[in-house]
Amino acid sequence: LALPIFSSDAISSSAYATEEILLALVLAGSISLNYSIGVAAVISLLFAIVAISYRQTVLAYPSGGGAYIVARENLGLYPGILAAAALLTDYSLQVAVSVAAGVAAIISAMPELMEFRIIIGLLLIAFIALINLRGVRESGWIFAWPTYLFIGIGLLLLATGIMRVLQGDRPHAGEAETFIAAAQPLTIFLLMRAFASGCAALTGIEAISNAVPAFRPPESKNAAATLLLMMAVCITLFFGVTLFAQLFHVVPDPTGHETVVSKLGRAVFGAGPLYYILQLATAVILVLAANTSFGGFPRLASILARDRLAPRQLANLGDRLVFSNGIILLALFSGALLVIFGGYVHSLIPLYAVGVFISFTLSQAGMVMRWRKLKTKGWKLKAGVNAVGALSTGIVLVVVAGVKFIHGAWIVLIVIPLLVLVIRKINMHYVSLGAALRVREEPIPRAVRHSVVVLIPGIHRGVVSAMLYAKSIGPECEAVFVEIDPTETARIQEMWKNLGMGVPLTVLKSPWRSLTEPIIKYVRTVRTERHMDMVTVVLPEFATTRWWHKLLHNQSGLLLKFALMFEPGVVVSNVRYHLKESEDSSAE
Repeated sequence: LALPIFSSDAISSSAYATEEILLALVLAGSISLNYSIGVAAVISLLFAIVAISYRQTVLAYPSGGGAYIVARENLGLYPGILAAAALLTDYSLQVAVSVAAGVAAIISAMPELMEFRIIIGLLLIAFIALINLRGVRESGWIFAWPTYLFIGIGLLLLATGIMRVLQGDRPHAGEAETFIAAAQPLTIFLLMRAFASGCAALTGIEAISNAVPAFRPPESKNAAATLLLMMAVCITLFFGVTLFAQLFHVVPDPTGHETVVSKLGRAVFGAGPLYYILQLATAVILVLAANTSFGGFPRLASILARDRLAPRQLANLGDRLVFSNGIILLALFSGALLVIFGGYVHSLIPLYAVGVFISFTLSQAGMVMRWRKLKTKGWKLKAGVNAVGALSTGIVLVVVAGVKFIHGAWIVLIVIPLLVLVIRKINMHYVSLGAALRVREEPIPRAVRHSVVVLIPGIHRGVVSAMLYAKSIGPECEAVFVEIDPTETARIQEMWKNLGMGVPLTVLKSPWRSLTEPIIKYVRTVRTERHMDMVTVVLPEFATTRWWHKLLHNQSGLLLKFALMFEPGVVVSNVRYHLKESEDSSAE
């Protein structure tokens, strides 16, 4: 079960990688599609290099060796942060790309749903997020049957295609598609663009290295074997689809109405049941690929939070023992990407590849440094393998960033450095906070001098309750009234005197009818002139029995509480008087 559980995202990339190559090449006309085989061959070789390099990571990190862990442990903090930023971006894009590709597979079989592309995608993201928030665990059979169905129908597609080719039963170019004239010449740059687009086939390779502890003993060996099997399946499906797309003269649809896999399926299977099984299997495995990120993103975010590189809330488990905050964040980010780019895979791919190859390169470079430090048996050969992987992915990163820059890669090249800066700022805050709060060996300070100030908006039962509370917590207690309407002041003073609380009433003038400013100035005066260490500001308030009653009263207490939050040595205490049903009704 390891192959379908941990390889769905890598295997599913064969559903759109070929199409990305063809969409780049078709700009030079239909005849240029013949070069797709060569481009696919180079990408397949690169896939093998990266997979073999990651095999060494799997063997070296039996507890799991994601790009962040490998880069931080072997290259330092900043490379680790860069890897983390690339991975977080990559996870968000993976959800958007996989869901968009899944929706494209559905629309190819049911074109009438084309206008609902974005809505369907958002509903799928919401569904996946809800399932993960509910804490539904990744059951083996749930992942197994869609992945094996996709592999099975994909291999059947290739086998049937081989039979048709051998029998001479395949459509000619004129019958298959309308000839497309060249919009631009076929250049090295265009071939590099096709290569960069097709490198989407490499996404998901790192998933197994993150999940080594989940394998059966011996974990590392089983994970390494699964990685090689995944490599064989992915290369077979990707190269096979590209080969038969060329042999059957499949031309990509720039409008996104039908995918290349769908066109190839119709050409090989016809419009019968096998075609619809192919589309169903494609859509389901792409949804599973998106679901993989809902495990990876929250887990990585929690690790970053544990390392004081992300908000601590991301490390908190929800009621269902899942990282709820990370799941919600990923759903929001990926949903926004889907809407911004119109739900089209072709628009999202230029952003996707950059983050993938940043994490690849840092991970492999980290492994080279690891072998150089440890110098275990055969370390030179191992370092050489990872060096080839790092060099290959580094070159591809430069190519992808260069040729895809104007097509959207520039966005990621801005977002990732900004994310690195944010992560570093968060880390600096937590480090400085820890230093500031650390208990030092100092003499125990003297007792705290404390004064209590009760703000009274008028004379009512809530004020009485607040005053009784204030007198119980501090010997120095006073009431403060802000004079907004001078005609009311004398009446308030008389009522206060008749109340007989035994606490002095101070009236603050407010010529500009401001409530907040006079109180803040007065609290500061109490602290400085009376040499108080702490001042407790008590805010009386009454709680209504019906929610809509709150809309009928001003919320000046909330504004005042917010303003006092930034005053040093000030504690704000809310004392609520809960109205009974009869009291609340009579007030109406």
